Amino acid sequence: MPKSYGEGCLAAHALDLIGDRWTLLVARELMLGPKRFGAIRAGVPGIATNMLAGRLEEMVAAGLLTRETLPPPASVVVYGLTEAGEGLWPILKALCDWGVRQPGHDPRLFISPTALMLSMRAIADRGGAPMAAGFSMGGERFEVRLGSGAYAVRRAAGPCGDLQFQGTANGLAALVYGSARVSDAVEAGLGRVEGDLGLAQQFVDRFHLPR
Repeated sequence: MPKSYGEGCLAAHALDLIGDRWTLLVARELMLGPKRFGAIRAGVPGIATNMLAGRLEEMVAAGLLTRETLPPPASVVVYGLTEAGEGLWPILKALCDWGVRQPGHDPRLFISPTALMLSMRAIADRGGAPMAAGFSMGGERFEVRLGSGAYAVRRAAGPCGDLQFQGTANGLAALVYGSARVSDAVEAGLGRVEGDLGLAQQFVDRFHLPR
């Protein structure tokens, strides 16, 4: 990486690699699998196109990302996390855990679908009976499974699980984390639910933000 704090401190060395603006958010967008440039850009709308291109190349050079061209007929470039890049998840989780307890958070600002899925992964109550639900947000689909001490989220090609939550990431974040019951949130237009609303309420009750 071209910038350095010039210190032998291990924390400073880590910040040499990931301390630049946007780096951790780019890594966040790739936590659930590789993406094309445009998909990364959609998940981090505040970054300029040329800045993102430069940041991706720096992260490849730092050993955080891979860059490869898919075989025909796709023939497009995708970026994915290396083992070192995937190792940033505990840092992102710690930032979620710390940030949720700090004042000033505005949930009305843009939330990417991947960001919502990872925030749920960070705070989920993993106890209780196993449950599975699908989330559909602007063309991106995910499957969430939790319970019996485990939590898993992955990209999905189509509907999956006993429940289907549909809407924008911001709307579904309000549905999952808000104080309103699921039925009231649906009636208010925050999202749509396919499946039993009582079961959906049980699912949502497994996610609680500190007040």
